[in-house]
Amino acid sequence: MSYNVDTSSIFSFALETGISGDKVSSKRYLSNLKGMVADEAALEEMMKKEDSLVYEFYEMGVPEHPGDLAFGSTICYPGKVGDEYFMTKGHFHTILDTAEVYLCLKGRGLMLMENPEGDVTHEILTPGKMVYVPKRYAHRSVNIGNEPFVQFFVFRADAGHDYGTIETKGYRKLVVERDGDFAIIDNPKWGSK
Repeated sequence: MSYNVDTSSIFSFALETGISGDKVSSKRYLSNLKGMVADEAALEEMMKKEDSLVYEFYEMGVPEHPGDLAFGSTICYPGKVGDEYFMTKGHFHTILDTAEVYLCLKGRGLMLMENPEGDVTHEILTPGKMVYVPKRYAHRSVNIGNEPFVQFFVFRADAGHDYGTIETKGYRKLVVERDGDFAIIDNPKWGSK
């Protein structure tokens, strides 16, 4: 379905699931997390059994023009690689001075954020909670619950995505399970790729 962003348009997706009836999702599997997790041996063992779906997202296809807004939904599934919770790869924006908003629709998760100067922060999200990701911060959604972590997102349409920085250096911190709850720990592999 194509939209005319110069006039009003209707977009379809289910609030409970984040699934769009208008678009096909982009899917990321365990194999897409190679080099992104701390326990590569656990990842390899899991992939021998099944290359499970970790997350998917729906981008509504708005043109990447200044003044337009890109939006859609992200669905991060429950699970762990070793003791590290399932997560999205995370990204900066190509236009670094770009903020983004995420609204949690379902589940329990957190938004892990870091800027190039080394400031790291996080916010816990539950249904109805919204996080404003400041400009200059990479951001990664992490499912710390037992059901799909579903979010709606919006940002400036011409901002682009910089996944390469994260793929090259990783995140400074990891979100892992400790004593039945989440803990944020230093990433021993940060910057060593």
